[in-house]
Amino acid sequence: MEIEDLTPVLESGPRAGIGIIGCADIAVRRALPAIHRSPFRLVAVASRSRQKAEGVAAAAGCAAVEGYEHLLELPGIDAVYIPLPNSEHATWAQRALEAGKHVLIEKPAVPAEDTARDLVALAEKHSLVVMENFAFLRHPQHEQAQALVADGAIGELRSYNGAFGIPPTDPRGIKYQADLGGGALWEVGCYPVRAAQEYLAPSARVLGAGLTFDPELGVDVSGVALLGDDDGVTAHCSFGLSHGYRSTYDLWGSEGRLVLEWAFTPSHSARPVLRLEQKDRQIRIVAPASDQFLGVFTAFHDAVRDPAARAAHHRDLVRQAGLMARIRAQALG
Repeated sequence: MEIEDLTPVLESGPRAGIGIIGCADIAVRRALPAIHRSPFRLVAVASRSRQKAEGVAAAAGCAAVEGYEHLLELPGIDAVYIPLPNSEHATWAQRALEAGKHVLIEKPAVPAEDTARDLVALAEKHSLVVMENFAFLRHPQHEQAQALVADGAIGELRSYNGAFGIPPTDPRGIKYQADLGGGALWEVGCYPVRAAQEYLAPSARVLGAGLTFDPELGVDVSGVALLGDDDGVTAHCSFGLSHGYRSTYDLWGSEGRLVLEWAFTPSHSARPVLRLEQKDRQIRIVAPASDQFLGVFTAFHDAVRDPAARAAHHRDLVRQAGLMARIRAQALG
């Protein structure tokens, strides 16, 4: 499709325009509906396959583009969302930033701290934001948990314990392809590790880690990481691709414990429960229903419009990449 054919779609408006590089399942199921409700104006979706791009675009009511690089050439696109395989994230984030686009990268963003720092430097050079999509953080249950901890509901925080596991699926899937950045650490381990950072001090470091590999698949299918900070708070993170479904973390303090029973992937209509245990009583706190993908695209739009909001996203991106890389290095010994 020629660029001039897109003129009706690219009419200027008060909202920032966004394009999607790739038609992954997560983009179709969760991102597109959220974008339509967000402050963004959806302009186009791109795929290497014209047929796939046109199918997704027709349902989304936007333009279809064959070839990722062609989407970056379109007028009217201020920002891009990149839900490509993990191995493609750094390349297309760099190209998008060089093209003057704000960037939201699907988790896990990049596998190395140096790569994250390079992307942040490039973004800041061009007055842009680069952000990692951990949508779960935009669910209000995490703000509720952090407020309870800050208010002393469990006394002084001593430890965090997070777990995310999912049952095995088709071994031909991307999550099982080593050359595409697959494996349990990247696919599910990043969730409890990222959540732990909301409670650990900036001094957090890797104390130990282990990964279990499937010799036939050639990727890690389960693992564990132990983190700790200078305040003596520890974080135990377990994860896997061959488990019964579990998506939880708990916070153990000097005077109680707080449990988030559905921490990472609640549906937009679900009302997750926080369970507060204090001495001889237990309080169940029901969080409001919330579309966490709408939350992340709203936060991304805020950072596109407000330069002051970008530093925190850049810091989080670098910190997460560094911890994840050190976990893997420690596990491989």
